[in-house]
Amino acid sequence: MTIPNTSGLKRRPTHPGEMLREDFMPDYTLSTAELARALGVSRQSINELLRERRALSPEMALRLARLFGTTPEYWLNAQRAVDLWDAAQAIQDDVGRIRPLSAA
Repeated sequence: MTIPNTSGLKRRPTHPGEMLREDFMPDYTLSTAELARALGVSRQSINELLRERRALSPEMALRLARLFGTTPEYWLNAQRAVDLWDAAQAIQDDVGRIRPLSAA
């Protein structure tokens, strides 16, 4: 899966926690506790990820990729899209004031 350029996106990209909560967990009939146990992490870390209060780490991407047969890049690209969108919203005015350089 590739994440398209999100610079013109009007809505926030889907957080990896929402992907887990809405797509993966129901398909595999996993509870939060079962997912945490399968990944070897705490329920709290999974709960925070599912509630979108925690960013997905590279370590978690490796665990999820192994469990669900995806790639770590699949998960990290989703998190990257969210992070870039959030940053763009936060500094939109500042970035707009920057004048691009042209090569001599």
